[in-house]
Amino acid sequence: MPILELSDVYNSYGDTLVIDGVSLSADRGELVCLLGPSGCGKTTLLRLISGLEKLDSGTISFDGTDLDGVPPSARGFGLMFQDLALFPHMDVRGNVGFGLRMQRLSNDAISDRVDEMLNLVGLSSYGKRKIHELSGGERQRVALARSLAPAPKLLMLDEPLASLDRVLRESLQIQVRSILKEVGVTAIYVTHDKDEAFAIADTIVFMDRGSVAQTGPPETLFRSPANELIAHSLGLKNIIKGKIDRASDSIPDSVEIACPVGTLLTGGPLPAGMGIGDDVLVVVDERGFSIKSGHRPPSESGTSLDGVVEARKFRGGEIEVHIAIGEGKLVSVVLADDARSELREGDEVSLGIPSEAITLLPVVSGKPYRTV
Repeated sequence: MPILELSDVYNSYGDTLVIDGVSLSADRGELVCLLGPSGCGKTTLLRLISGLEKLDSGTISFDGTDLDGVPPSARGFGLMFQDLALFPHMDVRGNVGFGLRMQRLSNDAISDRVDEMLNLVGLSSYGKRKIHELSGGERQRVALARSLAPAPKLLMLDEPLASLDRVLRESLQIQVRSILKEVGVTAIYVTHDKDEAFAIADTIVFMDRGSVAQTGPPETLFRSPANELIAHSLGLKNIIKGKIDRASDSIPDSVEIACPVGTLLTGGPLPAGMGIGDDVLVVVDERGFSIKSGHRPPSESGTSLDGVVEARKFRGGEIEVHIAIGEGKLVSVVLADDARSELREGDEVSLGIPSEAITLLPVVSGKPYRTV
């Protein structure tokens, strides 16, 4: 049974609807990441859960108790902000123990709990240091220790790693997940960085324009994004507009998709609500198709296309190969030590795209998506 439940939650600033009918839940000990473009309502949702903002309508309950009318101080939740708000006049121990002093615990109890938290975040010997003596990553861990020290029932983290450079941010992501899991706290984590969400989340809630666009484990969202915005936001490279043309004459249970790179064959039944003649978005897995120099005979189990290498992009251990095909292009991501990484601009290549590398998404009408 979920410990946190939001049901049909609405919130407005003046005439602007910010949270539009959000329903979501979190199980005890679950790490839920709110992911989405800036301005989609992620931080507002945290403030509603914490009680810092009031609902227009809907309900928020925790452990079976409706939180309507419960002041923030009585909810027992922790909130870690992006700017950390560490006290510069206090040393590390003073910062970590601040919330415990507000609980009026004894000095011995505070000291023991601070020791426990500093050990948890790997800063046991840093207690007497001033905040200005710490690195960015150390400050993040002090802020996390301070948030966890009062043993919150629910911990909310609002882009806590956003101010750090990418290398440090990536190194801390695994540490943060490990610490939260060791403590066992239920956490709602806000980020606009999909890699951060992938590294930390048990469940991702993708938001757009104040609504929940898709919810699920990171693997599910990556393999089966619900719409174009989610696909782009999760870093998928090959998203092409197309039309479901007709059933294939040569391959049973396959349909032909007409699109700028040519005709693509996709196997199995069409997704619910799609039919012949419909406009669709085609997602081609950048790691799911083969490339080789020269031309290949037509495939009996998928799509065969010919193209020309337009560009290549070095990404450390991987190479992005951009291939011009017909009036469009596809991107293939290959390992740097793969023979395909030797392809150069201007090389003629052939592609073999199996049907399982193709995902069809609906074309969503209405307001355009916000960009990330």
